[in-house]
Amino acid sequence: MATETMRAVRFHDYGPPSVLVVDTIERPEPKDGEVLIRVRIAGVNPIDWKLRAGHVQRYMPITLPATPGLDVAGTVQAIGEGVTGFSIGDKVFGRGAATYGEFAVARIATIAHIPDGVSFEQAATLHVGGVTAWLALFDGAHLEAGQRLLVQGGAGGVGSIAVQLGHWKGAYVIATASTANVGFVRSIGADEVIDYTAVNVEDAVHDVDVVVDTVGGEVTAHSLSVLKPGGLLVTVVGMADAETAAARGVRTEAVGHPAETRPILEQLGTLVASGVLKPEIQQVYPLEQAAQAQAASETGHGRGRILLKVAD
Repeated sequence: MATETMRAVRFHDYGPPSVLVVDTIERPEPKDGEVLIRVRIAGVNPIDWKLRAGHVQRYMPITLPATPGLDVAGTVQAIGEGVTGFSIGDKVFGRGAATYGEFAVARIATIAHIPDGVSFEQAATLHVGGVTAWLALFDGAHLEAGQRLLVQGGAGGVGSIAVQLGHWKGAYVIATASTANVGFVRSIGADEVIDYTAVNVEDAVHDVDVVVDTVGGEVTAHSLSVLKPGGLLVTVVGMADAETAAARGVRTEAVGHPAETRPILEQLGTLVASGVLKPEIQQVYPLEQAAQAQAASETGHGRGRILLKVAD
């Protein structure tokens, strides 16, 4: 039997976005507990370009050449042993492996069915962005109605969903954004929006119960001072200094990565289908422009998610 092939984006060496090329490679086969997805849309996330640039080699070693990509939305093409609950032709979304290609495998623990009324583009925003925001707010912070929440980076892929989920939960939501995104972040549910280009956030915000930091770096350190005693800083990128936090009488926690995310994906899909959650899509690039898509993601600015369109 002839080997099935597909087109996929790969990098053969670490480097800038220009190292990404489209190759013809062997199509993967699903193993036990996996399905093969015909990819319609793949999400572009910061971890994709950090891997390509070699920034995280020490923590996430990979074999070159490698295909980036985690977020995926598409249809089930084939089913591995032991798979239940999914059939060939089902529309699915979630986390796959090497999703910048025409086909990708995914464990059934990290995918869910796309609800009626939800597009492939919307669904493809929901694993890294949606699940991360959900874990930060509800598994990490146990956010409750009436609490004061600060989302650092309220216009980004994770931050924009965290703002909406916080509003849905009934929290008082404060978010930071650049001047161009202030109106957008207010429109998705923020009660207050702080323009971080014009104001020092730590001077403008006080006595917050929970901070979700999607930015990292100096923002993480500055976030400690806006918390009330006993408050919690949840970091999406990087880690806060535990000693400094303890000295201030506040707590810190990093977002974990559970092995099974389907229950969260199902809840997020329902919220999108009902109109409560509206994923923001910055731009959709064709697969051949993966380099441009990652370059846009690398700027750290923009609004919502960047996607790759793999198939119609």
